[in-house]
Amino acid sequence: MDNTEEQTQHTNEEINTPVNKESSSIRAKQSIIEIEQDSKGDTSFFLAEQFVHPYFDEDPSLGLLKKEYKEPLTLSHGCSATPQSYKTVEKQERNSCEKLHVTNWMRNVKPPSAQGYFDYVEVRFKNSHKDFYKIPDGLEITEGDIVAVEGTPGHDIGIVSLAGELCRIQMKKKRGFNIENVKKLYRRAKTADIEKWLEVIKKEEKTLFETRKLALDENLDMKINDVEYQGDGTKAIFYYTADDRVDFRQLIKDLAETFHIRIEMKQIGARQEASRLGGIGTCGRELCCSTWLNNFTSVGTAVAKVQQLFPNPQKLAGQCGKLKCCLNYEYDVYQDALKDFPETGIELETIKGKGIYHKLDVLKRIFWYSYENSSELIPISAYDVKKIMAMNKKNKKPEDLESFQAELTKTENQ
Repeated sequence: MDNTEEQTQHTNEEINTPVNKESSSIRAKQSIIEIEQDSKGDTSFFLAEQFVHPYFDEDPSLGLLKKEYKEPLTLSHGCSATPQSYKTVEKQERNSCEKLHVTNWMRNVKPPSAQGYFDYVEVRFKNSHKDFYKIPDGLEITEGDIVAVEGTPGHDIGIVSLAGELCRIQMKKKRGFNIENVKKLYRRAKTADIEKWLEVIKKEEKTLFETRKLALDENLDMKINDVEYQGDGTKAIFYYTADDRVDFRQLIKDLAETFHIRIEMKQIGARQEASRLGGIGTCGRELCCSTWLNNFTSVGTAVAKVQQLFPNPQKLAGQCGKLKCCLNYEYDVYQDALKDFPETGIELETIKGKGIYHKLDVLKRIFWYSYENSSELIPISAYDVKKIMAMNKKNKKPEDLESFQAELTKTENQ
């Protein structure tokens, strides 16, 4: 056996040696990657070290995926694939990536004969806003159609999100809405319209970073959050946040000279900023404001107090720096539960000693008390606390608090 065969046999033995999973250190395993035959007939081996964790088997599919996932350009505009001219965007495709989705539960309900056909539709644009438009006579529009609508100036491209009788109800619900000021819907988007639309969508990310550089060069105390181009590419809306008033007149001139478009600046709040940027909350899920929450209601500290939460700003504040919107989700449940609760903070008089109030579990309806100069907490149900308070008002004292102690599970005791 020559030297080449000995080297081959020795290398194969090292590869086939099983990994010792009991060892806590990471061992290196040598594997043959390529064998190259040179002009002289000699075989040379190119060895590379591949690290394998001792507690996990090697994944056979590792390195086989050649194509990386690329997010579709129109994902933020309500399409999970490239749209086509005169083809309706499917309902499943719209619902999978559309934040401003509306379920048309009146889709199969015929409108009253006196009202007739409703010639207005709701059109959505980027995952941030939508508006109502009037359909011209003789044009039939359905949900999912890509349409060209009136812009300021020019035209914009959007997707019809709502039509029919439910659209009429949505228009009535909108406060301060004047139907006389509704803009026009021109037509279904042509192939040229969609191609132009896709071109300007590609520019949004690049424009965002270049705008941030210009704002930093001019030392402007503002943050550029998002950029949205109009469908025809003649105008762009720049969304920003700032604590104080900002003089960005020079920035607008620089943007107009750089991109050769009409510039519009819109200031948004901290919560709108978080909804546009997105992120993962402390619950481990994507932020509510970036997935489904559209209307931001005020959240006060009283909401946290009712739910017996400690006033810790780091835990109660979201990524926007404001109180979490999810504090409002269970607020009504706690309010209803506290209606028949006794007043908190009142001391209980017993023959054994005075009971000091510590905390309250609203949903389990349990109060926690302890004696003076004692750290042992005693759980008492809300019904028994009421009973003891009624006895104290009549100048009567129970024997002790232990006789009213509530039964708890092991997890509650821990």
